[in-house]
Amino acid sequence: MLLSQATKPAVSDLESSMLTIIQTFHQYSGQKSNLKKADLKELINNEMNNFIVENDTLDKLFADLDQNGDLEIDFKEFIALIAMVTSACNELFDHQTWTTED
Repeated sequence: MLLSQATKPAVSDLESSMLTIIQTFHQYSGQKSNLKKADLKELINNEMNNFIVENDTLDKLFADLDQNGDLEIDFKEFIALIAMVTSACNELFDHQTWTTED
């Protein structure tokens, strides 16, 4: 349950990131709340071009994400993409750069 702006405490960085993911999905999916292949391509090109750069793999990526075969990506399928890309990025970065010393 989301709280109203007046009663909502300050959100954490993680919560803010989660809200950004939700808002970005709906920005590209519009009222239909599903991404067609063209919508996903536009989202990737505009929002994830530093992490996903090979558009040649869009057909395979789309097919892999579209688990129910309806030729659209729903929010749960989109979250799978976010999880895969985030996990791959995590593996590329040196974990010591993310830790802080007390």
